[in-house]
Amino acid sequence: MIYNQVETAPRSELRELQDRRLQETVENAYENVSFYRDALDESGVDPDDISGVEDVSKLPFTTKEDFRDEYPNGLFAVDDSEVRRLHASSGTTGKPKIVAYTDSDLDVWSEVVARSLAAAGVEPGDLVQNAYGYGLFTGGLGLHQGIEELGATVLPIGAGGTQRQIEMMQDLESDVITCTPSYALYLEETAEEMGVDVGDLPLSTIMFGAEPCTDPMREAIESRLDVDGIDLYGLSEIIGPGVSCECNEAQEGLHVFEDHFYPEVVDPSTGEPLPEGEEGELVLTTLSKDALPVLRYRTGDLTTLSYDECECGRTTVRMDNVTGRTDDLLIVRGANLYPSEIEDVVLKFDGVEPQYRIDLYEENNLDRIEITVELSEDFDGDVDQLRGEIQERLKNVLVFTPDSLELVEYGDIERTEVGKVQRVYDHR
Repeated sequence: MIYNQVETAPRSELRELQDRRLQETVENAYENVSFYRDALDESGVDPDDISGVEDVSKLPFTTKEDFRDEYPNGLFAVDDSEVRRLHASSGTTGKPKIVAYTDSDLDVWSEVVARSLAAAGVEPGDLVQNAYGYGLFTGGLGLHQGIEELGATVLPIGAGGTQRQIEMMQDLESDVITCTPSYALYLEETAEEMGVDVGDLPLSTIMFGAEPCTDPMREAIESRLDVDGIDLYGLSEIIGPGVSCECNEAQEGLHVFEDHFYPEVVDPSTGEPLPEGEEGELVLTTLSKDALPVLRYRTGDLTTLSYDECECGRTTVRMDNVTGRTDDLLIVRGANLYPSEIEDVVLKFDGVEPQYRIDLYEENNLDRIEITVELSEDFDGDVDQLRGEIQERLKNVLVFTPDSLELVEYGDIERTEVGKVQRVYDHR
């Protein structure tokens, strides 16, 4: 379902809208945010130099460090009296990033989430069980208001309480659930422990986000819960969930709502823009935010962009599923390694669960990497043979061979009901 006809507009029409909104955004940032005024002046860029998105590379980058340096409200472009809501990212690596919304911003947010739900196949009248956390995290309330905007029914159950989640699915016959991909798998495991056949649940769609999800993990979610798994992308600094979403017709990349967010992909090392189809770091510029205009935000997420026409009829650019983050990059024995590379190899084997952990140690000034993978509950094969096959594949794919690979019994790796799952433990 197309929620707003701008999603199918000709590229030329969309470009005109982007050009106008980018000019307005740069002017708003320059006039009302001293940080951007100083950054633009230092770069020798005047707002009048920006005639449209072809000039976006002239603008300075914004980073998560800038949000923390300007904590709590140094990036706000409006007076406190115009702010209607505040959210914040997690502060696990320092001060949280505080984000603000005017009434207009909240309207935009509700609409882009409603567009995302419509793209996922959610219809007015459907019951959506929202299992994202409410509070400062943007996931819960962001999805909540979009569900209502679409005309669907929201069950604001929040994160955790997994047995109750499953009971609600049974009793209320939820059509859709929104959660992280790792939590989706935990739901299935808990249902099995409760003696509930997930195939008997009316659930048809899981919209997951907040964590990278590789193709093997998506396949596990869809097959185990007998649902369509739809990837939803967003981040607090830009707006929250609703920056982009897959369509249920194709599931071949996430449609970016380009009338509100302008995407680029750049080389993570140099910051130079990369051509279509080449993987790099996603950079986003807001085009309609009042309270918190953001210029060229380096998301840290690795992806590609494609302008090929989609079978769903949307003409907006599609970003690939995020494969990892620049700050997830591990340097092991002088070589670059992303955890998603290991996940992609391991989860392609039958007989293992999509549950794993990576431990890094330093012994005698040398890096040591240990991988632990969980066996499937019904695995009855030769563990040593399976271990050898996985080790051989890792050896062929990675630039080095892990020091150890341990296959453990089903359920041995700790799960999490709330928040993002931790896969990497760096003890160095």
